[in-house]
Amino acid sequence: MPAYNEECHIAKMVLGCNKYVDKVVVIDDGSIDATAEIAEALGAHVIRNPQNRGYGAALRICFATARDMNVDRMVIIDSDGQHDPKDIPSVLAPLDNGADLVIGSRFLNGNITSEGIPVYRKVGMKVLDIMTNFTGGINVSDTQSGFRAYGKKAIDKIRISGDDMSAGSEILMQIKDYDLKVEEVEIHCDYGVEGASSQNPVSHGVKVLVQILKDMELRRPLYYFTVPGMVIGGIGIYLGLNLLQDFYLGTSLAFGPTLLMILLTLVGCFMAFSGIILHSMSRLINEFKMDRADK
Repeated sequence: MPAYNEECHIAKMVLGCNKYVDKVVVIDDGSIDATAEIAEALGAHVIRNPQNRGYGAALRICFATARDMNVDRMVIIDSDGQHDPKDIPSVLAPLDNGADLVIGSRFLNGNITSEGIPVYRKVGMKVLDIMTNFTGGINVSDTQSGFRAYGKKAIDKIRISGDDMSAGSEILMQIKDYDLKVEEVEIHCDYGVEGASSQNPVSHGVKVLVQILKDMELRRPLYYFTVPGMVIGGIGIYLGLNLLQDFYLGTSLAFGPTLLMILLTLVGCFMAFSGIILHSMSRLINEFKMDRADK
């Protein structure tokens, strides 16, 4: 479990998780309180970052540690006390039936635990869910859940590059890259935990959205470049037809509208063809990744 200044909750989480797993590993991400000391005293294996590097960096260490330990399963759970360790068996269960990645969803089947979330956070999470699902070509009800289980294939294949909270979405975007089977199970979440989140939800959401858009540039170039390019180019052509009509009727061409028409048409065509080229390159890169993964 990634942990940053969680001395108020870490004991409950370590003791709770110990009942269901073989080993609890705590990634202390530069905490300045007693998080690491408490976790170690309760028998957890603690890996300390000398300074706070971010959630994504902590997740990267989780995966690297799991590979070093050659484990068959890994559960990642938040250390802030919102998740209930009693849900761990439910999150692990689908791995026995062939799943590679299991997401503990707060919203599956109209899960009532979502009632504790402020409306603005619900809207923000819904936007991130839609963008992550669209960019990754997946269908997950809770893309921002920090409670997940990973099987051997997912542990070996998934690689995280970002250091911030966008790592959760980055992982899901690799599902199709490595042909991972994903399932969701319902979990319970306590939003009444005092001081549970150290992240500003607005800045967190914006950072994740920006990173998703960057990933979309590479994974969905047809939508990121080609579709907007066709719209822009279409507007340029429409303006051009109007200008030609005016010219045919004897009206002299105005410099401003003519320049705008040329600019929009050229930019639109450039974006459209760029998207097509990037789409072809993206497919080749994905095929190369798949070949390397098979080997």
